[in-house]
Amino acid sequence: MKDKRNGISQKLALLIFAYCLLPVLSFSQCAMCRASLESSGDNAKVEAVNDGIVFLMAIPYLLVAGIGFVVYKMYYGKKKANQS
Repeated sequence: MKDKRNGISQKLALLIFAYCLLPVLSFSQCAMCRASLESSGDNAKVEAVNDGIVFLMAIPYLLVAGIGFVVYKMYYGKKKANQS
């Protein structure tokens, strides 16, 4: 039983790690941002907007993952305490 939980926790950790890297790999913009930045021709500004979008997109996912982890630990902590 302990090996099964260890395998599940490793898979969960790998999934969370891969999920956190997903925003870094997706550099996209909304149509209005892209149109306004392409007309200006400033590459530094385009990269700054891309980084800002990725940053704003990643924070909610990290918060939800953190809350999910806390709930998971609380649930299994109570379950383990009840078994003892």
